[in-house]
Amino acid sequence: METTAAMEPKPAPVQAGSARLSNESFITLFMIAVLVGLFAAACAFVPNFYLPRNVLNLLTNYWYLVILGIGVSFLLITGNFDMSVGGNVALTGVVAAYCCQAASASPNALAVGLGLPYGVGVAIALACAMGVGAVNALFVVRLRVPSIIVTLGTMMLSRGLAQVITLGAQRNTSLPDVFGVIGNTFVPGTSIKAAVLIMAVLVAVAFLVEKTTVTGRRTYLIGANAEAARLSGLKVGRHIGWLYVSSGLLAGITGILLSSEFKAGVSSRATGYEFDALVIALLGGVSIGGGFGSVLGMFVGAIILSVVTSAATGLLLSPDWQFTLKGIVTFLAILAQRFALDRRQS
Repeated sequence: METTAAMEPKPAPVQAGSARLSNESFITLFMIAVLVGLFAAACAFVPNFYLPRNVLNLLTNYWYLVILGIGVSFLLITGNFDMSVGGNVALTGVVAAYCCQAASASPNALAVGLGLPYGVGVAIALACAMGVGAVNALFVVRLRVPSIIVTLGTMMLSRGLAQVITLGAQRNTSLPDVFGVIGNTFVPGTSIKAAVLIMAVLVAVAFLVEKTTVTGRRTYLIGANAEAARLSGLKVGRHIGWLYVSSGLLAGITGILLSSEFKAGVSSRATGYEFDALVIALLGGVSIGGGFGSVLGMFVGAIILSVVTSAATGLLLSPDWQFTLKGIVTFLAILAQRFALDRRQS
């Protein structure tokens, strides 16, 4: 019932005492304060960390995780996971490369593709990405399989198909010049890649959808109480299904951009990105139980991860210690969020 849906009340902000900020806004501001503190600490210990060029890199380094984090965050708000995004990125890039490779005969199987125009190859690759999202939706919504199990399965399936297409290697020959254009185009007069601009546009669109549309309100209502949302007339299954397809599309866009940047379809690309996308969402205050969080918070979480990673590199820590440091910071940040909310509500 569209009329009923349009009249749905926007979830009232949870307030503590006379505080005017909702808990969601409070956590976002709290994590911004954490970010400022981490940046100040990094500037104190890492030489030249404060330089404008480095600050710009901090804001743009993780553009691919931010794009993935949009879809992951919306699904987390409804109480569902999408752990398939890393495998989906790899599959999309590999399919795009295979479709665009020249179809001429060659003794090297990895140099032979379908010879399709670039636009057609990209369209087919994005359709495959949304297909992965549709499979997730089918199992989660129709068959009621827990989302974390389904999406881990489709993550492995997607990466497995990518390995089959690349014979366990990569496809980086016989590609047209246009294949590498979008991934290596810069905003005129700057050192910012077009991919970063695409990320900014997608974040802005997601923020508007989240805050100003019926779709955004439905997402929060489903996360707060899916059964109550269903009884009020919302088509919960359809909504979650479209969120999975949208998350698949975002993973596909990421895969196209990364494969274009490196001009190769690599089956091992984006390994672990699904966990990093989940981490930045949690760092930004998105609740793993649903009903709480924001795209803006997720973006703040991505910058926090970027600061920690860059600071660890500047301190010449080994990759093993960098991974450990990221885990410690993530754990402490989530504990700090919980502590701050408990203190505010008491």
